[in-house]
Amino acid sequence: MDDEPVIDEPIEEVPPPPPPRRIAYRHRLPTRLWHWLNAITVFVMLMSGMMIFNAHPHLYWGQYGANFDHPWLSFHGRPMPGWATIPSTYNLAAARRWHLAFAWLLTVPLLLFLITSVLNRHAHRDLAPTRDEVKPSHIWHDIQEHARLRFPTGDAALRYNVLQKLSYVGVIFALLPLMVLTGLAMSPAMDAAWPWLLDLFGGRQSARSIHFICAALLLGFILVHLTMVLLAGPINEIGSMITGRFSVPPERSGDG
Repeated sequence: MDDEPVIDEPIEEVPPPPPPRRIAYRHRLPTRLWHWLNAITVFVMLMSGMMIFNAHPHLYWGQYGANFDHPWLSFHGRPMPGWATIPSTYNLAAARRWHLAFAWLLTVPLLLFLITSVLNRHAHRDLAPTRDEVKPSHIWHDIQEHARLRFPTGDAALRYNVLQKLSYVGVIFALLPLMVLTGLAMSPAMDAAWPWLLDLFGGRQSARSIHFICAALLLGFILVHLTMVLLAGPINEIGSMITGRFSVPPERSGDG
């Protein structure tokens, strides 16, 4: 009996195992401590600030602002619900105490961080965008990548991208200092000690309006920041801000 012909079947290639995820040190201890202190402080200040705003929910430009003046922005009644304010029931005096106490927790660490980041070159090394990064084509490419939820991988994930750099520089070196200065300009005691603050912002009511705008921009930054953390992987992202160690996503094929 003839032997059956042997048919060679193609052997399926077994894909190589994925490379082990590399663990890298991403955030220094001072950065992590300042991040979490700032997170608590900013939320308390935003919530207490909304209670303060409830006392007179109108904004003006210039030196004066009263019930009969024409505001550029007005919310009738109490615009901020109790669940979003500190305290949750209407109490202007308590809200001011909360706001002032946490203002010191915002101002002093911020000043120390600004000085330290300049001295240890953290601002120049990690936050300042390079000449190539600020080109419109590069910024537009990053916007497109974020819109497609294609976040940096490999070594690029260990560095801030240009959108992060621009937003962090704007918040740390412009938005937060401006909030501090406009907050001081609304204090009668500081107006007496530093009258140039009123001249700088064009009056106490203008300072109050700028303070409100900065708070709204800061809230918008926080919402975008939290959304990006959730989309990029909250366990890895939040874990790196707690321990400093980051699980580096492997390079995608075609990534440089």
